[in-house]
Amino acid sequence: MNEIFLGLGGDGERQVLRLGRANRHGLIAGATGTGKTVTLQTIAEQFSAAGVPVFMADVKGDLSGVCMAGSPQFKNAAILESRAKEIGIADYAYADNPAVFWDIYGEQGHPVRTTISEMGPLLLSRLMDLNETQEGVLNIVFRYADEQGLLLLDLEDLQAMLTYVGQNAADLGVKYGNVSKASVGTIQRQLLALDSQGAAQFFGEPALEIADFIKCDDQGRGYINVLAADKLMRSPKLYATFLLWLLSELFEVLPEVGDPEKPKLVFFFDEAHLLFDDAPKALQDKVEQVVRLVRSKGVGVYFVTQNPIDIPEEIAGQLGNRVQHALRAFTPRDKRAIKAAADTFRINPQLDVEAAITELKVGEALVSTLGDDGAPSVVQRTLVAPPRSRLGPITDKERAIVQSISPFEGKYDTRVDRESAEEVLAAKAADAAATAQEVEEKGRDEVAKQERRSPGLWDGIGGKVAKAAAGAAAASAGSILAQTMQGKKSRASPKASAASAAAGTVGDALGKAIGFPGLGRFARNLIGGLMR
Repeated sequence: MNEIFLGLGGDGERQVLRLGRANRHGLIAGATGTGKTVTLQTIAEQFSAAGVPVFMADVKGDLSGVCMAGSPQFKNAAILESRAKEIGIADYAYADNPAVFWDIYGEQGHPVRTTISEMGPLLLSRLMDLNETQEGVLNIVFRYADEQGLLLLDLEDLQAMLTYVGQNAADLGVKYGNVSKASVGTIQRQLLALDSQGAAQFFGEPALEIADFIKCDDQGRGYINVLAADKLMRSPKLYATFLLWLLSELFEVLPEVGDPEKPKLVFFFDEAHLLFDDAPKALQDKVEQVVRLVRSKGVGVYFVTQNPIDIPEEIAGQLGNRVQHALRAFTPRDKRAIKAAADTFRINPQLDVEAAITELKVGEALVSTLGDDGAPSVVQRTLVAPPRSRLGPITDKERAIVQSISPFEGKYDTRVDRESAEEVLAAKAADAAATAQEVEEKGRDEVAKQERRSPGLWDGIGGKVAKAAAGAAAASAGSILAQTMQGKKSRASPKASAASAAAGTVGDALGKAIGFPGLGRFARNLIGGLMR
């Protein structure tokens, strides 16, 4: 199998999507109720059958049926069977697909999490609608946390770091630039708003391992990863930021493969316009860059949207495979969209594309895909092939059964909270308060003779630096070991974390001594990379 059968063209020619060209991305567009979701389901299940894993966001809840075989007793079964016969599918039979359900909120699937550090300041700024000044403050927070070896894992860590940076703005401003307390306050308010939307559940550990999206079952069929997005859609910025983060992670993790015989993974981004609504130019450039480059990683990205002009031209130009369902010319914007959609297709002398777009029936589409030579095919009015899985949502009981046989059952379901920035800063604050109390009771001179409660990182190259380094390593390894003994999972390697912590501590001390303050960060990154 080296192609996806899309349907039968008006000239009787089979319309196919070649697997070898599937990583050249695509677009599925059309007005509400014209058959986009059914087309998406048809394509996804054929990718799965070809051994290609799929990710798709289930915005309305009806894509969950992809895991169950259709049935002659279900609604619209007669229409599906009639269509299969009409376009010549002799072996049409209902079939299920291997599926895994995911949910940022952990209600309808495995929880999807990432850490604050992995998300990064750019995407977080987009998520919180920060201006340039506020984004600058957020960058300072990330830079300072990195240089001090403080892990930013969840929202509590970021809130604690913001509080610390705000309280020490004058000292930090000398090295990093002005830190406005007003900007810190604005970011804190935005974090509270995110928390109220449930974003706190998205940040933390165990974080998603991207490789888990690229799995096949024991029959060689690619898993269809279905993200429950009906609730997530109420927070459109979180939805858009999550999708962009996922794409960026794939780009960073996967190796270069050029043009494979079939994609390693195919993404379907429903309600794709949310990626671009009110997005700053810098973020649009980021999306364009990732979409352009992720092709060489063997990943195909398919945008699903009502209106093709929702996709910026720079990105639309990267979408080689197109399925255009009907559009309605009710408004001037609709008319512009119809003309724009018609102009993107390779001309068919026997078809008035602009008129056809408004005349298409449900289950019909204009199709143009890339040929073996990479050139787009002439656009054809096409009867779209029916899916073999169930149309419509599954029941809660069925979902529970599917989840119980998931290959990731138990891996992500229990949240892990290991020592990170919040705990470290809280310990330092507690030490400072205890020391202040002692000074008040015993006097400054007496307290000054005592050893520090928390060994400093800047006490010279001998003795205390070595102790601090060893302590950091032991603490890191001990924290992870303790969680392992408690049955909690963590992505961190005790060996790697301990080595990285020790390297960072020693590097910071050496750096200050020789006038190279960034040495600790360099050492942590170097050792951390070598130990992965």
